[in-house]
Amino acid sequence: MSAGEDAAWLRWVAKQFESIAGEDRQIDLEEFKAALKVKESFFAERLFALFDSDGSGTISLEELLSALSLLVHGSETDKLRFLFQVYDVDGSGAIDPAELRLVLQACLRESAVSLPPPRLDDLALALFEAADKDGSGSITFEELRAELEAFPGVMENLTISAASWLKPPPPPERSRRPRCLTAAYWHNHGSQLAFLGGYTSLNLLLFALAAQRHVGLGGWVAVARGCGQCLNFNCAFTAVLMLRRCLTWLRATPVAQVLPLDHSVGLHQLVGYVVLALAALHTGAHVANFGRLAQQDGHRALAEFLLTARPDGGGLGGTASQTGLALQGLLAAMLAFSSPCVRRGGHFEVFYWSHLSYVSVWALLVLHAPNFWKWFVVPGGLFVLEKAVGLATSRATGLRIVEVNLLPSKVTHLVVQRPRSFHFRPGDYVYLNVPAIAAYEWHPFTISSAPEQQDTIWLHVRARGQWTSRLHEYFRHPEAPRLSGNLGEARWWRRAQVGEDGALLPAEIRRLCSIKCYIDGPYGTPTRRIFTSEHAVLIGAGIGITPFASILQSIMHRYRLRKQSHDYKQCETLRDEDMTLRKVDFIWINRDQKHFEWFVSLLAKLELEQAEQEPGGRFLELHLYMTAALGKSDVRAVGLQLALDLLAAKEHKDSITGLRTRTQPGRPDWSKVFRKVAEERKGKVQVFFCGSPALAKVIKAHCERFGFRFFKENF
Repeated sequence: MSAGEDAAWLRWVAKQFESIAGEDRQIDLEEFKAALKVKESFFAERLFALFDSDGSGTISLEELLSALSLLVHGSETDKLRFLFQVYDVDGSGAIDPAELRLVLQACLRESAVSLPPPRLDDLALALFEAADKDGSGSITFEELRAELEAFPGVMENLTISAASWLKPPPPPERSRRPRCLTAAYWHNHGSQLAFLGGYTSLNLLLFALAAQRHVGLGGWVAVARGCGQCLNFNCAFTAVLMLRRCLTWLRATPVAQVLPLDHSVGLHQLVGYVVLALAALHTGAHVANFGRLAQQDGHRALAEFLLTARPDGGGLGGTASQTGLALQGLLAAMLAFSSPCVRRGGHFEVFYWSHLSYVSVWALLVLHAPNFWKWFVVPGGLFVLEKAVGLATSRATGLRIVEVNLLPSKVTHLVVQRPRSFHFRPGDYVYLNVPAIAAYEWHPFTISSAPEQQDTIWLHVRARGQWTSRLHEYFRHPEAPRLSGNLGEARWWRRAQVGEDGALLPAEIRRLCSIKCYIDGPYGTPTRRIFTSEHAVLIGAGIGITPFASILQSIMHRYRLRKQSHDYKQCETLRDEDMTLRKVDFIWINRDQKHFEWFVSLLAKLELEQAEQEPGGRFLELHLYMTAALGKSDVRAVGLQLALDLLAAKEHKDSITGLRTRTQPGRPDWSKVFRKVAEERKGKVQVFFCGSPALAKVIKAHCERFGFRFFKENF
């Protein structure tokens, strides 16, 4: 640091010290624990003991500055010696096996990793055997240093909890050039921006033409008529954006390269906001005009204009004012109940039922605006036709849920009977109706099985709202099996076991059943572009792996056919859609260990299949991240992560998931991830993401930086 930076750092530490210490200007153990926010008291106590150089039981400002100066300004040797002292619990100058096991046990708890005692012993033994170079039965400082130097990046990035917490935050990075001015931004958003430009221009043109025709009736009337003409178009256009079958068909045509079909849901939401704004301005202009007329008349109040039907009031039977107020109320309610806090906050049913009022909105629009039917007849007819076809096809054959697996974190895996005429592509989704849960509710879920699986389709449903929670509880507490009647209606369960080696096996409750359900679909998503990519990067966060489960299975099926044929384009299965993929990177990000149990068996099968088809090959590369786990650079986890690496290299499998792929701690460094992808030069890179909107923004920005195409799942 420079002199100025050093002075700023000292001021920052002094400020942080004052916020932690009490009136006695001393930090005791409990205050130290609260400040560090560590889960495991072992590390807090060890760090506190090393900071408390005089052994007084408290840390003064001078002791804090002295210790932090050593850790922040010190060399790698200083930091490593501090780490060694943390592990050397008894202060003997060497780490024995018991101390190492104690530290690793604390590391497990700090990183939210759960392993049985035999696996903990294996980890401790692997690390001890690797570090104890001379076989003396203990690890010296030099031996620990030699072991850490064998792992690149650990020595340089080693941080101490207290030092990193009391370090001033880095200044925010400022982009030299706005994102909207970069070539990558226009490459990713060109069709969107062109469409929005055309949409805006059309609305302005409609407004201008309608306002010009009525300008002689007054300014307020001109504004109201202009907004009304725009409302005719936009209220009909909302139906166009929800023609799911038509949009799915258009994805297979050249039109998909021009129109932003992948953003139909986002555009539908945008048009909804535009409709509400235009409706408010339209209503306000009419109210202002009615107020002007009421003043001129002198005999009629404004309320009479608004609440009483009049022959000259417009609309059917002069009810334009009354139907307009009703429309304004319905639109406001639909907008309020469509907000993310309602849809994603566990109240999806509120959004679902309030949104069905679109039928009332369109009916009132026909009564309110005499020309609306001209705009609505074509899209409205297609919408009704789609609904009729969907209802007929879904109700024609009642399907059965033949098996249910209750997975960790309240995920319900449904195995549904597949109709013979049901054809879909990887990544597609369906609407599911289970009459036993709710007779009239349909909810969208991605198909997680591959199209090549002929007899059944899989759906993974996470309990996040009312309907999904009821579904999970319904199968969690089944009735007693019937002893008479239809044996197919009986339900029973069994619980899977955990492997002796500590690897995760699906700890689910499996129920064999025969519950009636209906499905409507399939409907296409942006992931249909995957098979026309050259280098595809699939990123799933949490249950966002669902569409990629189907895609990965189908990719490996096609890859197997390609390897078995000298000219894979002549394969009958690949006749309709050639796969141009040269490389696939799959990145799955989970918070904790349990979430990997959802698809660990599928990933294990994919690893084994690729090893058989191409030993040592890297056509499909898995990358697993556990965000709750601490990385190698943290003093609270460096030993654990080194032990996991050593044991994985020895056993050729990861101790957390049981897969060959090593689970990485923490969050991905997207700059490093995408830089590595770019350096492989396997062709044009397309990134497909399914997960939280916040993470989507981060990944999208990195894709623009590297010039990758970005696609996100939308429902």
